[in-house]
Amino acid sequence: MKRSGKFVVWLNVVMGLGLALRVAAAAGDAVDRPPSNPKVAEQSFKLPDDLEIKQVLVEPTISQPLHISFDERGRLWLVEYRQYPEPAGLKIVSRDNYWRNIYDKVPPAPPNHFPGADRISIHEDTDGDGTYEKHKVFVEGLSLVTSVARGRGGVWVLNPPYLLFYPDANSDDVPDGDPVVHLSGFGIEDSHSVTNSLRFGPDGWLYAAQGSTVTANVRRVGLDSPDKPGVQSQGQLLWRYHPESRRFEIFAEGGGNAFGLEIDTKGRMFSGHNGGDTRGFHYVQGAYLQKGFNKHGPLSNPYAFGYFPALKHDRVPRFTHEFVIYAGGSLPEKYAGRMFAVATLLNYVSITEIKPRGSTFETKDLDFIKSSDVWFRPVDITVGPDGSLYIADWCDRQTSHLRNSEGEIDKLTGRVYRLQAKNIKQPQRGDLAKKSTNELIALLQDENIWVRQTVLRLLGDRRDPAAVAPLRKLLAEQNGQAALESLWALDQSGGFDTPTALAALGHSDPFVRLWAVRLLGDERQVDSSIAAKLADLARSEPHVEVRAQLACTAKRLPTVPALNIVRGLAAQADTDDPQLPLLIWWAIEAHCAGSPDAVLALFADAEFSSQVLTRNHLLSRVMQRYASTGKRVDLLLCAKLLKQASPEAVSELVNGFEAAYRGRTPTSLPKELVVALGKTGKAGLALRVRLDEPAALDEALVALANKKTKPEVSEELIAVLGEVRTQRAIPLLLDLAADAKQPKLQRAALAALGNFNDERIPAGLIKAYAAFPPEIQPLAQNLLTSRATSALALLAAIEAGSIDAASLPMPIVKKLALHRDAKIDAAVERLWGKTITQAAALVKSERERLTKVLEMGNGSPYDGKKLFTASCAKCHTLFSQGGQIGPDLTAYNREQIENMLRHIVDPNAEIREGFETFAVTTNDGRALTGFLADQDAQVIVLRGFNGENTNIPRAEIDEMRNTGTSLMPEGLLKDLTDQQVRDLFAYIRSTQPLNN
Repeated sequence: MKRSGKFVVWLNVVMGLGLALRVAAAAGDAVDRPPSNPKVAEQSFKLPDDLEIKQVLVEPTISQPLHISFDERGRLWLVEYRQYPEPAGLKIVSRDNYWRNIYDKVPPAPPNHFPGADRISIHEDTDGDGTYEKHKVFVEGLSLVTSVARGRGGVWVLNPPYLLFYPDANSDDVPDGDPVVHLSGFGIEDSHSVTNSLRFGPDGWLYAAQGSTVTANVRRVGLDSPDKPGVQSQGQLLWRYHPESRRFEIFAEGGGNAFGLEIDTKGRMFSGHNGGDTRGFHYVQGAYLQKGFNKHGPLSNPYAFGYFPALKHDRVPRFTHEFVIYAGGSLPEKYAGRMFAVATLLNYVSITEIKPRGSTFETKDLDFIKSSDVWFRPVDITVGPDGSLYIADWCDRQTSHLRNSEGEIDKLTGRVYRLQAKNIKQPQRGDLAKKSTNELIALLQDENIWVRQTVLRLLGDRRDPAAVAPLRKLLAEQNGQAALESLWALDQSGGFDTPTALAALGHSDPFVRLWAVRLLGDERQVDSSIAAKLADLARSEPHVEVRAQLACTAKRLPTVPALNIVRGLAAQADTDDPQLPLLIWWAIEAHCAGSPDAVLALFADAEFSSQVLTRNHLLSRVMQRYASTGKRVDLLLCAKLLKQASPEAVSELVNGFEAAYRGRTPTSLPKELVVALGKTGKAGLALRVRLDEPAALDEALVALANKKTKPEVSEELIAVLGEVRTQRAIPLLLDLAADAKQPKLQRAALAALGNFNDERIPAGLIKAYAAFPPEIQPLAQNLLTSRATSALALLAAIEAGSIDAASLPMPIVKKLALHRDAKIDAAVERLWGKTITQAAALVKSERERLTKVLEMGNGSPYDGKKLFTASCAKCHTLFSQGGQIGPDLTAYNREQIENMLRHIVDPNAEIREGFETFAVTTNDGRALTGFLADQDAQVIVLRGFNGENTNIPRAEIDEMRNTGTSLMPEGLLKDLTDQQVRDLFAYIRSTQPLNN
């Protein structure tokens, strides 16, 4: 059930025309043909000689199988995704070109839900012959159920937007009551990528995946306030939830269209991919993985400065979203550790080698299990109680959006196959729940991973104190997989205490050490003995995956133990590993904001800063991290980094500083940072101008006048000339401000001219005003109204008819009153009158009118995006695009139309904290307005309605006051037609970025 987008188009681009036509032809055949007879389909497979495939379930007993799991009695539980593709009871408001839907409401949770067609069925082999004779339904009438997991006295059901728990204490397959809603807020924009693949991990947490084209704002129902944002995410990731403590967290973000979750014998986590060139992604705790950034949004951490790519693999056709790494014990030995990956669109299962590549893995296809039946659509694969592999066959014409959205989906078909060794006898295991605790512990050494994982879950359900002593004995005496299973069982049985942890950290098996490190990170704090042991381990640990987990855990721990781990890891010189350098950086970055002094002390450590890994990967990133914020307090930290650095480290720090400002104009740099950069001996021309070198100013003016100078260099020089306020630069800056052929330089020149009080400036700008493009006029207006002398010149030009009064927006007109100048006030009254705000009655009337307009029809989000870009995006960011004057709307609750209208129609009625307008007058006569973007002891930063930041030294401020008004202008919607209003709100209510 993994989305393909517009299948043929994608294949033409990515796979090449020949393969595209072959697969498209097969899809066409599937559309034209009816489904194959089940027995004919069973004979359609070509597979290795030592394997055979058996059909164990088929329509009409089942249909639309999406997810297979087995309970402790060996029964097969099946999620039948019959409601697909649209949720029940909802109306689509709009849909983008990636088939992401916006619905008219959020569906209520069961039992008050909109009844759908999905069901969870149970199938039992009563006579041990390998076929399922007994069938029952656990629950039906649901909508968009993707997976289930038994445990903790009932059944966990992932039913986006909810995680439900159906209590069934007596295991009679009849829920004891209504489901308990544990989590809410999972997105349902795309039924091919909703959250999925719920399962218990070896640590007793529930894990699941989230696909690429949905969002989430997850709250713990009954614990988290509905008025506050939950855990927000955009796109693909793995998440986990602890049923007892009710902790929810994102385990790692990024990946492909993560529909599927594999946990291998060592507890490693993987998900598949719906693109080419890979079989999937390897997830480690707290990591950031590659994703389709433009389509699926950025990483949540802007300072990640990197991400993990997919598993290295030869070029392949797309779409193996779900796979298992086989450890069932019943297939021939050569398949142990092989990846079996289902290719939904291509009618096969790949048999793939997976082998280490440093701390991660790479894959290579070895063989295929192919079907000539074009209706064979494998969507899930899992190991069963008998050690065989079970495959869910969606059995449909195709699974892409293109056909399903046109109603050509067959909801009556579906099969389940068993892939097994030839002529194998099916083992009978009985009901594991009836076994004693000691019997369960013995089964931790079973060769079948399904048995071991089920036993772990049952021990976690029981939490039997009597299990602790024998498990500790096993942990001490065993090695390899048996020791690892014992550690997991100890943790789930409540026996993972400090002495056990210390012993596990010194265990001979590396994966016992790895998981001890990981489990210790769950509480996000450790005592002194554990902290010391972790630091020692970081310096001496020989296994690369353990070192990787140490970095992951350091990201979660308090600063002191975390950075002690980082010191040890840096000494291990994993500079060429595919993952470790970034994992170590992320561990440091987690503490950059909250503990800057400790981070600077780390880099002041001569041993640490001289390590190859530090020089190659960390020095540039830490400088880039602090420089990227543009905040004065962080820029001062950059200066300290330079002052304390060894000569060998300076180059990398300067590289990091340059990376932070690549592609954007720097804000004013603190003198301390300018001096520190100058002393490095690597200062460029802009820095030399700031340092007041005699020849630097002449060089800068010559470079700026040279048309061949690179635009980014000119922008930097313009900003510097404005900051140093050299009068010699004014004629050149005025020429640049009038040059419409270079809009970026126009912006930079106007911003720089604002720092000067010179009569040549208003005269030059008024002369050039008529030729200014619409996007440049606001900058000129802001500059001309910032001083009384230039404001009077502007007003005179308006009264003379050379400038249209209507071209000045109300925020600019209101700003003129800040000068408290009688001549200015009189001119404003003559031109605009005394009343320039809307009356309360008009506000109420306008809100009522717009509410009716929105109720009268639907809008086009694509047309709405154009309107948003032309107006709202000047101030607000939505999906990482737009200005930073007002609040970022991405995480805003945009479903509440009434609330949105209140803010838009009457922006002054309720101003979000942090976005109040401040009015500032300076000693040299400037009048400025904006919200307080940043401040420290020396400087405040105002961001005006034009999006430009103005740095004002506190020593130059005459008066600063909160005006109690918003920068957002009134009457934004008054010039829009009714349809344009609907279009605009259709885009504002979108949950993902639109690509036109």
